[in-house]
Amino acid sequence: MAGRRPRADRLWARRRHRGGCAVSAAGLLLAAGAGRRYGMPKALAPVPGGGELLVQRALRTLCEGGCDPVVVVLGAGAQDVPPLPDARVVVNEDWATGLGSSLRAGLDALPEEVAAVVVLLVDTPGITPQAVRRIAAGARPSTLRVATYGGEGGHPVLLGREHWDGAARLAVGDVGARPYLVSQLVEEVPCDDIADGTDLDLPETDSAPRAPDA
Repeated sequence: MAGRRPRADRLWARRRHRGGCAVSAAGLLLAAGAGRRYGMPKALAPVPGGGELLVQRALRTLCEGGCDPVVVVLGAGAQDVPPLPDARVVVNEDWATGLGSSLRAGLDALPEEVAAVVVLLVDTPGITPQAVRRIAAGARPSTLRVATYGGEGGHPVLLGREHWDGAARLAVGDVGARPYLVSQLVEEVPCDDIADGTDLDLPETDSAPRAPDA
């Protein structure tokens, strides 16, 4: 039937109508890498010019952006990361195999009632809660979005639950959701006016935003 919503969307809407506990958008922070080019695990690196760690900044961004719950995937240096009381922490023992295993571990850790998840990398401190809210607005299980900067894809990325299996299946090695995103029709959400999508490959880098890996 023309205009009929996907089944997952209908079930999600029905739970909400009944007063169920469906959550519109959770948060997933990928922070497991060793940061070899950076010289240390980025989860333990301080925000340039700030007093908090990159992992603390990114977690705060997701929380202030309205994501609930928030899963943080740690790996290299996990034992040295300070407590993250606002998050469900998952340690990816296979972190050395690359970003893909962290994405899979994070998706697996999300509660069943979550309809969609905002995925953020730990090394993007210029992302703001406003960008998180913009990309998560009205998210449904069928939603697939990517933030853009200057017309180029960046972070955050919004994965509706219908896309989790496909994204996880293609997340192999040191890539996250990128192979899945390029195979789908993705809604682009410009965020130039409210965030800086630059990722920190090197300390104090001025590199341009890269295409989304997760």
